[in-house]
Amino acid sequence: MIRTIPKNMNVAVLNLPSAKRYQENFDRLLEILKEQKDKQIIVAPEVYLTAYDYEHLSTAAMFSAKALKLLKQEVNEQIVVLTLILEEGDTFVNQAVVIHKHKIIHKQNKVKLFKLGDEDLYLAAGKKKKVVPFEIEGVKYAILICFELRFKDLWKQIEGADIVLIPARWGLLRKKQLEILSAALAVMNQCYVLLSNSADIDMASSSAIISPNGTVVMDDSSEVVEGVVDFREIKKMRRYIVMD
Repeated sequence: MIRTIPKNMNVAVLNLPSAKRYQENFDRLLEILKEQKDKQIIVAPEVYLTAYDYEHLSTAAMFSAKALKLLKQEVNEQIVVLTLILEEGDTFVNQAVVIHKHKIIHKQNKVKLFKLGDEDLYLAAGKKKKVVPFEIEGVKYAILICFELRFKDLWKQIEGADIVLIPARWGLLRKKQLEILSAALAVMNQCYVLLSNSADIDMASSSAIISPNGTVVMDDSSEVVEGVVDFREIKKMRRYIVMD
């Protein structure tokens, strides 16, 4: 089957801090979705709505579940990507969701938990086999959640994606590493990388739109980084430098 893909897509990655009040974060996200109606893809930072509020995980999970229901009602033509603390059975997970046309098109739980941040003590890891490309209207996407960006075996699993979506909460001390790895992934996979990282004071920001040739659109002073995914660039790079 021949994929029919657009020539380009207007996209935005958010570079936001998380306030202590969950509702304040959710209200800001809804504001941005309305302000950025011309954007076909919007990516929010990892666990933006609640951050890693380990002391109140049950509350965070309940709020996230309610917020997800409201987002499904709100999001129509846009593709909105974020991760949420959710409860599954008797455990908690960090789950990436892709919302489009009032539905969850794709979801995957974070596989590589960041032990330095105690994620493994509070959250259950997802299944590695779930980290695979998925398709929406002819475009192949994949998701890596923050720390997962460091693992070359996961890079292998998402080969062929046109756009890699990276919601992250990456620390300021490792800012350069985040920028190097996300740019390298775009060049290696000959794809676009849409990176949305937390702008909390101890986080790296660095939210960026990165092209297959490594061109980076980034502005740490802005809450919304805007750009265009040009599918002709993907096609050109994959024809010019054949990786078989």
